Amino acid sequence: MALFEQISEDIKVAMKARDKVALETLRNVKKVFLEAKTAPGANDTLTDEDALKLMQKLVKQGKDAAQIYVGQNRQDLADEELAQVAVIERYLPKMLSGEELEAAIKQIIETVGATSMKDMGKVMGTATKQLAGKAEGRAINEMVKKLLA
Repeated sequence: MALFEQISEDIKVAMKARDKVALETLRNVKKVFLEAKTAPGANDTLTDEDALKLMQKLVKQGKDAAQIYVGQNRQDLADEELAQVAVIERYLPKMLSGEELEAAIKQIIETVGATSMKDMGKVMGTATKQLAGKAEGRAINEMVKKLLA
């Protein structure tokens, strides 16, 4: 089942369960999906890969918003954002642990033949393509800097 249809089915489940957080979150995700499907040039299609990218973007936005709320001493709003992030993360593939990320980047460095910080661009280009959806860009960047330094 495509991710779009899965979200639609889970909205019904959330309605029946009277789960307000999941319902609100999934409706927002579906709205984003529909906007992407009807965007100019989208031909009324949304691949699962594109859907995952959109969901990862929503997770990042939610985490960033929660950090801002914590900085403003609004823990109640931060908790709401993080609850919505948790709902979306159920649909995302499992992220790599620190050790797994380090091993993957070491392999990429070996493959590319990088030896110093001058090669960071080559390594980052390959790493972001190979690890898309498995690790955050910030984590990839930090690990590449650490390993090339």
